[in-house]
Amino acid sequence: MNVGQVCKRNVVTVRAFEEIIAAAHLMRERHVGYLVVVEPAVGGDTLRPVGVLTDRDIVVSVVARDVNARELTVGDVMTRQPVVVGEGAPLSAALKDMRRIGVRRLPVVGGIGQLVGVLSLDDVLDALSGELVDAAGSVRNEVQIEAALRP
Repeated sequence: MNVGQVCKRNVVTVRAFEEIIAAAHLMRERHVGYLVVVEPAVGGDTLRPVGVLTDRDIVVSVVARDVNARELTVGDVMTRQPVVVGEGAPLSAALKDMRRIGVRRLPVVGGIGQLVGVLSLDDVLDALSGELVDAAGSVRNEVQIEAALRP
């Protein structure tokens, strides 16, 4: 199984120059805790990830420090140069990267570095649980079929 088979393609994005308050409102409106910060790629037809912003980033860097959020942009708070994963990469490689850097989500990029999705641990768990259900079903069906064929 590769990353492209599991990731979500409907990515919520923001630009670095946008106000942090606007980003927080976007998170609330779209019911997400993770925004990919993008800029146009050379040629302008695609977007490439240049950072990520999480709801935790806002809490830790703005709210907990009692900073005036109205004076900040996304670029002031975001994590720059995020680790990304290619959509053709094995899921196991993405999970190793996530564990190594201690994150629950990774931007997914295509062959020329364009943003194509986001891989989250939730997506991985959904995919793996489906495979486990299939494996358990195989065992269960084997017993039922054998019982039916050899009474």
